[in-house]
Amino acid sequence: MPAVANSRDQSFAALRRFAAPRSPLERCELCAAALAHEHSHLLELASRQIVCACEACSTLFDARTGGKYKRVSRRALCLAGVRISDAQWEGLLIPINMAFFSYSSSQGRTIALYPSPAGAVESLLSLDMWSGIVKENPILNSLEADTEALLVNRVRLAHETGEAEYYLAPIDECYKLVGLIRTHWKGLSGGNEVWIEIAKFFAALKTRAEIVNGGSNA
Repeated sequence: MPAVANSRDQSFAALRRFAAPRSPLERCELCAAALAHEHSHLLELASRQIVCACEACSTLFDARTGGKYKRVSRRALCLAGVRISDAQWEGLLIPINMAFFSYSSSQGRTIALYPSPAGAVESLLSLDMWSGIVKENPILNSLEADTEALLVNRVRLAHETGEAEYYLAPIDECYKLVGLIRTHWKGLSGGNEVWIEIAKFFAALKTRAEIVNGGSNA
């Protein structure tokens, strides 16, 4: 009798696994091919929307200029030596201690965005202040237009628990940060969960990023 019960339990377990909802399969937004968990992204230049793409489709946009899409760079650098003073940060008119800056080829200017519970918010950028920051941190001249950004995290600096972090990051990673903040934010201060997720995000980015000297003595 115990053997029969054990066999029945195993059968029910197999049925439960079969009946469990499966994760939806991601597909290329250009050709509908199935995508692996880790896959390429394209940036739709006009809307600045991130588009999932298979390797074959994304390769088409590697070196193309003037098209609708641009392949997102995978380069990630942790920028040691980069400095933005408190006065410079205040001059950038960013209301929080986290933001990313990228050059928009369609708009012909650098734009500043910061994450919020409602999504990415654009801040009016002082061109003179930004030009001064780039002059002091030459590596910012190497940012690839549209698909790379300077990602700044000054949260620990503001709370006197650490230093500011500066990354040259793929633009999709920046929007990933925006998404997780929008998803996990609770109440007025965000709650513990969102700050745990933010810490995980920057820890993962730092792990994959190459450390380079991006300051004026680079």
